[in-house]
Amino acid sequence: MQAPGIAGSAQPKLAGGVRLQTDSKTGNGVLLFPEGVLELNETAQDIVSRCDGRTVGEIIQTLAEEYDVDPEMLRADVQETLGDLQHRKLIELV
Repeated sequence: MQAPGIAGSAQPKLAGGVRLQTDSKTGNGVLLFPEGVLELNETAQDIVSRCDGRTVGEIIQTLAEEYDVDPEMLRADVQETLGDLQHRKLIELV
């Protein structure tokens, strides 16, 4: 099942003014943006850290290989996470 508007060939990237960093106190990934901070869970951090020019399909495949699971099991979660971040204007799809 594919989230509306997110194709496997889309290339997600951080929106302008958004940075991915690691919180020095908790070790968790955070997205810093002009209006605030969004703490990421481990899964979201794994997804966002791969928004470096790879396509959504490549991100799913890489995560599937890393975690030794079927890519179809990850597809909905990855697309949902990216859709939420896109809705918040923290990533852009190219």
